[in-house]
Amino acid sequence: MKKKISKYFLIATAFVMANLPAFAAENQGACDLIKSLKPVIQTLRTLAFIGAAFVLMDWAWGWIKSGSVEKDKLKDQGVGMLVGFFVLFGVGFILQFVGSTAGADYFGCVRDAFTK
Repeated sequence: MKKKISKYFLIATAFVMANLPAFAAENQGACDLIKSLKPVIQTLRTLAFIGAAFVLMDWAWGWIKSGSVEKDKLKDQGVGMLVGFFVLFGVGFILQFVGSTAGADYFGCVRDAFTK
């Protein structure tokens, strides 16, 4: 079941990323939306990176506090924690890209380096 969900998520993400540049080139509204939501994107990006750090910190602190790592706990808890970390870290990277100059170029938005 988890593999099926991750497969659908990957397909949906690839579809959206492949079609956004064409959408942005035809409609300047997407560029204006990204520009107006930049503070929100930056906040969500920061929270995603902090969330990923807390997931790993919780995982490590549990092992430090107990003093031992059992193979069953690693299998049950570790995979979920690792997936949670990579999902949050991936969301952080995607949001970082969307709010960056490279993301603006990818979506077809024109940025002026020097304005009068």
